Amino acid sequence: MTASATAPDPLAAGRPTRVALVSLGCARTLVDSEVALGSLKGHGYQIVRDVKDADVAIVNTCGFIEEAKVESVETILTLCERKKKGRLGAVVVLGCLAQRYGGELREELAEVDGIVGTDSFGALAEVLEPLRAKHARVYDVRPRPTYLLDEKTPRVALTPPHYAYVKISEGCINACSYCVIPKMKGAHRSRTVESVVSEIEGLCAERSLSEVLLIGQDTAAFGYDRSRRFELPELLRAVDRSGRVPWVRLLYAHPGHINDEMIAALAEGRSLCKYVDFPIEHSHDAMLRRMNRGVDRRTMMDNILKLRRAMPELTLRTTVIVGFPGETEEEFEDLLQCMKEVRFEKLGAFIYSPEEGARSVSLPDPIDPALKRERYEAVMELQFSISAEINAAKIGRKMRVLIDTKDKRSGRYLGRTEGDAPEVDGQVKVTSKKELRPGEFVDVTITGADEHDLRAETLS
Repeated sequence: MTASATAPDPLAAGRPTRVALVSLGCARTLVDSEVALGSLKGHGYQIVRDVKDADVAIVNTCGFIEEAKVESVETILTLCERKKKGRLGAVVVLGCLAQRYGGELREELAEVDGIVGTDSFGALAEVLEPLRAKHARVYDVRPRPTYLLDEKTPRVALTPPHYAYVKISEGCINACSYCVIPKMKGAHRSRTVESVVSEIEGLCAERSLSEVLLIGQDTAAFGYDRSRRFELPELLRAVDRSGRVPWVRLLYAHPGHINDEMIAALAEGRSLCKYVDFPIEHSHDAMLRRMNRGVDRRTMMDNILKLRRAMPELTLRTTVIVGFPGETEEEFEDLLQCMKEVRFEKLGAFIYSPEEGARSVSLPDPIDPALKRERYEAVMELQFSISAEINAAKIGRKMRVLIDTKDKRSGRYLGRTEGDAPEVDGQVKVTSKKELRPGEFVDVTITGADEHDLRAETLS
C-alpha cells in the first residue's frame, strides 16, 4: 500500500496512529471489538470514535446470516471508497466475515489493507504492526480459532458506563444444521468461574456498574468442555455472592442445556435478573431434528414450566426461524400454537437463509421466498398481539427501572425493567420532574403501553 499525497498517513510523524472501529453484529462481537481496541490502545494507537478523524478504519464484521454479511460488505466498500478519495489511510476487515471468507476478500478487495480472523482480537496490535511500520498488507486468518479472553485482557468499553457485557465462553458446543458459527469461532471453550468473577470485580473497580450481562454462544453449556458437566449454576451463585452488581442478566442459553440446578440458582439469586434468553428456534420435533437442535419439544416445554414455576415474574426471550427447508404447514402451525401456549414476553424471528458450508443447504424441499415472508409476518403479528396484552397488563403497576439515557426531543428518560435487555428488548419512557442519571434505578408507575414499549412516571 502506498499513501497518496492527500491521504492521511497511518505513519504520520509526531503523533500516534488514529484508529476508529465499526462494530457490527451481536453483543459477542461487541466484546471482541472492545478487546481489539484494548490491544491497539496498549500499543500506542489513539482510539477515535468517528471514521472522519481516523487514519485506520477497522470493521469488526458479522457473518452469521445473509443480511449481516450484506451489511458487513457494504460497510467495507463504503470505507474503501473513502480511502480512494484520500480521506482514510487504511481499511482493515476483522472478525467473522474475515474468518469465513478471508481468501475471497483478499482476492476481490485489493484495496483492503488487512484481513484478520477471529483468533487475533487480543493480539491485534502485533498482527497489524507490518501495516503500521511498512504499509504492508496483512493477512491473519487461522484455520482453528482457539483464542479465549480472561480477566487480565485489556478492553476499551463500547457500552455506556453503567452496563457491561462479560463473555464467559467462546466458540460453540452445538452443531445446528443451519449454522456455521463453529467454523468461524471454533470449538466451545469456557473460562473458569474465578476468571469471570475476577473480571466483574475489575470492571466494578473501574466504573459504577448497574448491570452485567453474561454472554457466550451458549451460556448454559458453560464449563462442559472442561468437566463434562454444566457449571453455569456455580457461576451464577459465585457472581451473585460477590454482590458487586445490582443486576446480572443471562443471555443465549440453549433450551436443552438448562437443568434444575441452574433454574434454582437463578431463582435464588438476589442480583440475578429473572430473565432468560431461551432460543427455541422451532417447536415441532421433526423440525428440531432437521435443525439438529439436540432437544425435543417436550424437554423445552418442561423447562419452560419449571422456569415459570420457580420464578412467576420471569421474562422469557426467544428466537424462532421460519421457512427452514421442509417446513410443512402442520409444523408451522405447531410453532404458532407453541407461541400461544407459552406466551413468550419477548420474541425475535428470522427468515431462514441457506448459509454456505451449513449442512441445511443440502436438505430437500426448500420453501418459496414468498411463503417464508408470509410465515414471518404471521409470527410477528401473533407476537405483537401477545406482547401488547402482556404490556397492557402492566399499566398501573409499580416497577423498578434502570435509566439508560434521556431523549432530548421528548424530554423523557429512556430506561429498562428487569425484563428488558439493552438493544434487543423494549424501553420504558419515563416522565420525571426530578433530574435522573444514566445508571440510576428509579421506582415508577406504568401509565401506558404498546406492543414494544412502556410509558411511566416516577413515584413522588
